[in-house]
Amino acid sequence: MSNPGLARDLLSGVPAFPEAMPTFDPAGAPDSPIDLFVEWLTAAVEAGIRAPHAVNLATVDGDGAPDARVVILKDVSASGWSFASSSDSPKGRQLAASPVAALTFFWPDSGRQIRVRGTVSPASAEENDADFQRRHPVARALVLAGHQSDRMQGREELDTGVAAQLELIGKQGSPGSPGWTVYTVAPDAVEFWQADAERRHTRLLYTRFGNGWRVSLLWP
Repeated sequence: MSNPGLARDLLSGVPAFPEAMPTFDPAGAPDSPIDLFVEWLTAAVEAGIRAPHAVNLATVDGDGAPDARVVILKDVSASGWSFASSSDSPKGRQLAASPVAALTFFWPDSGRQIRVRGTVSPASAEENDADFQRRHPVARALVLAGHQSDRMQGREELDTGVAAQLELIGKQGSPGSPGWTVYTVAPDAVEFWQADAERRHTRLLYTRFGNGWRVSLLWP
């Protein structure tokens, strides 16, 4: 007998999308995916979409196995999409070995998804330090403690480490972090996905073509 699974009944009938969603006419899309992303991001912020800057970052490890986690978008520019992390974190080490990544934004309240694939490059030391100094003191203290993703014995170890770094920040002003890095994904392909209540979703794909972009509609 086949295994019926543990969540099929729980998931059956759960609505995938809201009844009201924004419209998207690909014919009116701009020539650049950067411009369209900014349009969609602006609409998401104005509509009160929660955490529109949260993005799934996928990388590959030394064995070629995929790894993924959610990070926060720092900025988007003509160069691409930027986020930040410690270079000695798992994702930092993975990006050093394989400087490619995929980003996925998903805004269920508007039925929209954006997928970005491309090469990754680090910012300059000056840009990295400026970004680090803008972070909350506790966020800086966590980075300075230098143990991201390491195993710990208990919460007390975390609290003690953060307290020690906060004390150091208080005494020294605001020390920098040599490992803090802003990474930018320069896109080779960007897909915009607008859900449809009847499942006839709209998918618009931008692929790098010389100095510009080739734009294609995809089947749902």
